[in-house]
Amino acid sequence: MQTTPKITKDISFEEFQSEILSDYKIAMTSRECSLLGRREVLTGKAKFGIFGDGKEVPQLAWAKVFKNGDFRSGYYRDQTFMMAIGELSIQQFFAGLYGDPDINHDPMSAGRQMGGHFGTHSLDEKGEWKNLLQQKNSSADISPTAGQMPRLLGLAQASKIYRNVKGIDSTKFSNKGNEVAWGTIGNASTSEGLFFETINAAGVLQVPMVISIWDDEYGISVHAKHQTTKESISEILKGFQRDEQNKGYEILKVKGWDYVALVETYQRASKIAREEHVPVMIHVVELTQPQGHSTSGSHERYKSKERLDWEIERDCIRKMRDWMISNGISTEFELDTIDKNIKKNVREGKKAAWDAYQSPLKEEQQEAFQLITNLANSSANKVFIEHVITELSHIAEPVRKDIASAVRRSLRYVISENSVQKDATNAWIDAYLERIQPKYSSHLFSQSKKSALYIKEVLPTYDASAEDVDGRLVLRDNFDVIFNKHPEALIFGEDTGAIGDVNQGLEGLQEKYGELRVADVGIREATIMGQGIGMAMRGLRPIAEIQYLDYILYALQIMSDDLATLHYRTHGKQKAPVIVRTRGHRLEGIWHSGSQLGGILNLIRGIHVLVPRNMTKAAGFYNTLLECDEPALVVECLNGYRLKEKLPTNLGEFKTPIGVVETVKKGNDITLVSYGSTLRLVEQAAKELQEVGIDAEVIDVQSLLPFDLNHDIVQSVAKTNRLMIIDEDVPGGASAFILNEILSTQNAYQYLDSQPKTLTARPHRPAYGTDGDYFSKPSVEDIFENVYAMMHEVSPDKYPKLR
Repeated sequence: MQTTPKITKDISFEEFQSEILSDYKIAMTSRECSLLGRREVLTGKAKFGIFGDGKEVPQLAWAKVFKNGDFRSGYYRDQTFMMAIGELSIQQFFAGLYGDPDINHDPMSAGRQMGGHFGTHSLDEKGEWKNLLQQKNSSADISPTAGQMPRLLGLAQASKIYRNVKGIDSTKFSNKGNEVAWGTIGNASTSEGLFFETINAAGVLQVPMVISIWDDEYGISVHAKHQTTKESISEILKGFQRDEQNKGYEILKVKGWDYVALVETYQRASKIAREEHVPVMIHVVELTQPQGHSTSGSHERYKSKERLDWEIERDCIRKMRDWMISNGISTEFELDTIDKNIKKNVREGKKAAWDAYQSPLKEEQQEAFQLITNLANSSANKVFIEHVITELSHIAEPVRKDIASAVRRSLRYVISENSVQKDATNAWIDAYLERIQPKYSSHLFSQSKKSALYIKEVLPTYDASAEDVDGRLVLRDNFDVIFNKHPEALIFGEDTGAIGDVNQGLEGLQEKYGELRVADVGIREATIMGQGIGMAMRGLRPIAEIQYLDYILYALQIMSDDLATLHYRTHGKQKAPVIVRTRGHRLEGIWHSGSQLGGILNLIRGIHVLVPRNMTKAAGFYNTLLECDEPALVVECLNGYRLKEKLPTNLGEFKTPIGVVETVKKGNDITLVSYGSTLRLVEQAAKELQEVGIDAEVIDVQSLLPFDLNHDIVQSVAKTNRLMIIDEDVPGGASAFILNEILSTQNAYQYLDSQPKTLTARPHRPAYGTDGDYFSKPSVEDIFENVYAMMHEVSPDKYPKLR
């Protein structure tokens, strides 16, 4: 280990000594939190623990160069860093471990994520952006390994956009693009495809990203020899190293216990990324994991005695301590005294967190105890209720499940009784559930004034001489207005730029707005999604284009685990209003069938899923979404780009409402519900049914998530008394979702005179070609015959059997 770090500014020895001692205190505080945290799990106070012990010293070096405006996208070992930048206290650490649902106690997630998952608040109490340049920022962690990588790319790319695109109001978000996005990942997780995809994309884009790889040679119990070729990620990625002829990465390698070398390495990395906008990879080796992977197991089961002894000797805090003593920065006695005081502080912080967590629960327990006691004293079944009272009173450390369960079970014994006490108990539990449920369920979507649900419909307007044009031109001209009106808006995807997307919905716009705002990207859907998430988290309005709906599957994990949960898992303190643009419906062939909506909409709750039937409706959705602060998936109809639509005069202004259905044909005999391209088949079938005396009402869903907020469909069913849902998804997919919404949420069952039907695609994906589509998905004839069969069942004389 070197003895003197190169300090970026001249300071006295006393100042230098003070800084080192401060770092040591943070490292020891973090370590003691890890040690005591594990005990809290093993004693049952916490459910699970995963800690950052062994990674303390490199995180101190990282924190020194992390500036206001910078962003972190890390994984669940970075507690020392969060403490070092002043965003995690001892009490907050333990509040997160206990799962305290009070955002003031656990500001990371209000108990929605396990401990070790960190984030800062980008939004104020009203859901408005805070000034991100006045704080150090951490995007909210997720557990899936390497899942933080795609978002990291977008966080870094935002700096490039802010530096190079004129006209954006960057007041709260960027200082001329000088911010760095810092990522962390464990060495084993670099085996994930998301890591490699992101590394490649960042090298292509040349963005200010620094990725730290914490290498302790293990991934849970699996050694690096089973994880990584040559057992070294920096070794196998040497080809990414930049040189005089080629852009690429700066790749640095440093020992995780060498405090001085770490400080110098991170200073160098920061300078390169911040000034040159070059990505940097720091491979931090010879790290340890003193308590193993997590509280779910012991590392003594899979590490040899020699390895365990080596980890004790190479412990980064121990090595830092030895260096401090040998260089006269401190004495063993002084450091022992510091250690003793830190242990005391951590114990006190832990107790404060536990007391703060338990205090409201004990009050609620006491309220419930008194209510049930009063109920028992007024009931003929007192002896049975007293058993519930005894159980509740014996719980020394209650959780809300215990309280709610006790009250609800006690009410079972007074079903046939009437009393003031019963009424009071019923009223209390109703109010309790209403008050407590949001602690665990709120903020799936925005609760701000910019919620999509507040955006009112604005109809398209037309001149008397409005011409019929290809649907793609409605989109193109609307996007043109969008990019002119919103300088912070940009779009990127495969074939999006130079050729103006595969269907020319962006024709000529790259030439007009530049390659950064209308951009081509490589074939890498997960990081396309990550670009959108990261840039949206920094105030931009990205439209991430996934060429076809089928390709969403490559990005579905990121959409589901990161984007869909972001607002929820931060208790409304972060947002990423990404618009995901894709195209699908009635495609041909196994890999391009465009009908995975049943799976998609059930995996991305937290993202609006919009299915416009034509390009005017789609354009209206884009206009709506740019006025709101929520993410959405817009599925354009692939076979609608060349169909004729009238060109509106109020491009960029008309808005399609979200969560609102549209009745496209009135009728009295049956309600037909569909969306997207299949709706055209339903409309055609409805015309043909009219010829045989069947008057069908046709409703376009338009928005799957949210679904028919005004409950217009049930009003239609109340009139027709019959319902059929037509969908190109597989049986049990989106059609089952729609049916459940209509029957269970809207209670339409009470108006039905016939069994409700779903008409879906076959269970398989369609074969290639027009015949593959015809024999795999509902056709006009299928719709006609199925509706006719329902009407035959109602009135066989009026509608004789067809075949």
